[in-house]
Amino acid sequence: MEDAKEALLERFRAYLEEEPGAREGSGAGIDDMEETDAPDLFTLLAELGALKNEVKLESRQVKTALEQFRDLFDSLRQANEHLSAELSRRQQDARDIALNAERDILLELIELRDRLRDGRGQAAAYRPNWLAHASGAAEFITGMTQGLSMNLRRLDETLDRREVRPIQTVGRPFDPRIMRALEVGRDPALPLGTVLAELRTGYRRGESLLRLADVIVNKFEDHPQ
Repeated sequence: MEDAKEALLERFRAYLEEEPGAREGSGAGIDDMEETDAPDLFTLLAELGALKNEVKLESRQVKTALEQFRDLFDSLRQANEHLSAELSRRQQDARDIALNAERDILLELIELRDRLRDGRGQAAAYRPNWLAHASGAAEFITGMTQGLSMNLRRLDETLDRREVRPIQTVGRPFDPRIMRALEVGRDPALPLGTVLAELRTGYRRGESLLRLADVIVNKFEDHPQ
């Protein structure tokens, strides 16, 4: 466009510099245009100026549109990031709720196991006298002990399928992360801090702690260092 403009300006300049007689005699100059109905040079320049202004205006509109699209894309990207973060948070919340609910159920099963184990222990320790044998109570206690043992075994299998395992404590160093010392004992033959006995079994599920183990820990003043 600039080249055409320069060419026209050059022709216009040459036209102005020509002698009027020469233009009339020779018939050369701007009147030599091929098309007899072509616009005069001033009209053409005015149209070019208008076209230039129109192009500038359209360029500004395109620039404005591009900026608006960029803002829109930024808004969409931010909205998408916010939506993804919110979706991840809600999914994590749902997983936490499910894990907590399952954890509560597992803890109740563990408490039930404690009661079954205690009941079976009391039934197994029962020593019937002659009267109990005569009345059939001894057979009833024996049957109940067997039933408790079977239920306890099935409950252990259920917990095992869910990767719930008891924490081994007796004879091992005290670990406050998984144990709770409720009592202290004295055994000079064992190192300080060794777990002497277990008051209540602790449990893990995988790498997670379900319940602390309550233990008795070895502690005495005259232990050789």
